Amino acid sequence: MACMKLGSKTDAFQRRGQAWFCTTGLPSDIVVEVGEMTFHLHKFPLLSRSGIIEKLVAEASSENVEEGCLIQIPDLPGGAKTFELVAKFCYGVKLELTASNVVPLSCATNHLEMTEEYGGDNLISQTEMFLNQVVLHNWKDSLRALQTCEDVISYADDLNITKRCVDSLAAKARTDPNLFGWPVERGGPMQSPGGSVLWNGISTGARPKHSSSDWWYDDASTLSLPLFKRLISAMEARGIKQEIIAGSISYYCKRYLPGLNRRQGAVGDSSTRLAALGSVPSKDDQKLLIQDIDQLLPAQEGLVSTKFLFGLLRTAMILKADPACISSLERRIGLQLDQATLEDLLMPTFSYTMETLYDVDCVQRILDHFLATDQAVAGGASPCSVDNGFGSLSLTPITMVAKLIDGYLAEVAPDINLKPPKFQALATAVPEYARPLDDGLYRAIDIFLKSHAWLPESEREQLCRLMDCQKLSLEACTHAAQNERLPLRVIVQVLFFEQLQLRNSIAGCFLVSENLEGSRPLRGGGGLPASGEGGGWAMTVRENQVLKVGMDNMRMRVSELEKECSNMKQEIEKLGRMKVSSSGAWGNVPKKLGLSFKSQMCSTQEGLQEHGISEPGFWDAKNVPDSLAAVLITQQDPTTASN
Repeated sequence: MACMKLGSKTDAFQRRGQAWFCTTGLPSDIVVEVGEMTFHLHKFPLLSRSGIIEKLVAEASSENVEEGCLIQIPDLPGGAKTFELVAKFCYGVKLELTASNVVPLSCATNHLEMTEEYGGDNLISQTEMFLNQVVLHNWKDSLRALQTCEDVISYADDLNITKRCVDSLAAKARTDPNLFGWPVERGGPMQSPGGSVLWNGISTGARPKHSSSDWWYDDASTLSLPLFKRLISAMEARGIKQEIIAGSISYYCKRYLPGLNRRQGAVGDSSTRLAALGSVPSKDDQKLLIQDIDQLLPAQEGLVSTKFLFGLLRTAMILKADPACISSLERRIGLQLDQATLEDLLMPTFSYTMETLYDVDCVQRILDHFLATDQAVAGGASPCSVDNGFGSLSLTPITMVAKLIDGYLAEVAPDINLKPPKFQALATAVPEYARPLDDGLYRAIDIFLKSHAWLPESEREQLCRLMDCQKLSLEACTHAAQNERLPLRVIVQVLFFEQLQLRNSIAGCFLVSENLEGSRPLRGGGGLPASGEGGGWAMTVRENQVLKVGMDNMRMRVSELEKECSNMKQEIEKLGRMKVSSSGAWGNVPKKLGLSFKSQMCSTQEGLQEHGISEPGFWDAKNVPDSLAAVLITQQDPTTASN
């Protein structure tokens, strides 16, 4: 740290308890009270340097002619410690100006009117010269001077010292410190005047590595919040990139909000050091910090990580911050919800009025913000996929969010306190076009039905209407057909659309086989293939024959499936004619048909895997025969079924 030496005399001051005495041999003729400390001094050295002390001595002498002169300076900037330096300067005693004392000393000298009128090279001019020519030219000294401004902030603002320190730091933050040799990092390599690294005093010729743009984050985080806000504002005015400023704000929060480090990892163990020093902010201070940081963060999305924003939101809820702050953080998260993870969404409920384990309402609000933004930005783009510039399609943010919400629903579904309306509201908030497949939604519904086994049949059917059976993969259809938790009519629909997938898959395979056979004469030129190609054609013929046999077997299995569906229709009609109650009659149907469903689905699945058919697409119900369409009868009234 740079310093400036003043005075030449040896120290002639001695402290005794709460009093300072000048040991020059002459009796004291003036007592100066500064706070709780008293200074027994002499009039002449003080009157020759300070205009305020001259006025106070004149007033005290006129009032108390016989008694000793006593003056009081209760509001002196810097207090008794600063006045001690002022007194030493007046007596010509040796003292040092440093970045730690120059700001309060400058404020005190201006308060005492120690101008050039009361002696050349007075203390005001000395402190100003040291501040402008030494302190403000160095990063560390400027930072230390700004930190000392907090104790005398009103005086420092009047003298424009705070602004000068802030502007000095802002100008240096956008510059590489290695260019000027600023001592930013402690323990760094020694450098020669030419800039090369020194080893045992010998120039190695190697250049030191350039610092990254975040080299000043740790130093800036030592400032108080009001001074840090001023520094950030000055940096924005100087055009420093928003992502660099956002990174500094994030670093500052992680240092003073211990709750952020529990799930993200501590930054340099800063919170641990603060806890060891007993300087961890109180809950009220942390709450004010979050509310101020929310206003300080740049409005542009993507500058700070979604995980960091979720950490701020979680901490704000724990500390019961203002609703406006919580709403603003939810809006920020909603703008970049597609970058979140499932772990981020799993926020516990911090309110005693909510019964659910996780805060589903908060996720609902965040999703609403995302959907509102996505609809405004999407315009005429494809709703589910976009071209990534390499000839292939990639998922859009809305599709990624749909997958994220389905995963979240599966995680919160086991909560027995989660009501069906809240589950349905979150599931239906995602647009239908955002889900290419409904497998994730089916999994969430299945878990919810398993955890809420007491739900009546009507609510189960209402939950199952959330998914589209046509958008289930073959694996999901196989599982749903054997799922006893699903209503019977849902199982019938699953079987119906599964048969559609099988029929269309078989038709596609036959089409490929016919194309291969039709291409044989063309490739061979109407004759036999060449000798080098004979083995390849023979293998192709054998593969086609095997494929035909497999397709015939698959066709037989589909016919058996149609017979099973026809039997189901007859069972449903019999139950309707018997006029029995819904719970008694429908409860026996799965028992009668469950074994047949299971065996049929397993054999179908094996046939598909044997011929390499994994996931058929989505098919239209208009291509299905009337015999299967009749299976979708959903009413128990025989008159409706006959129609």
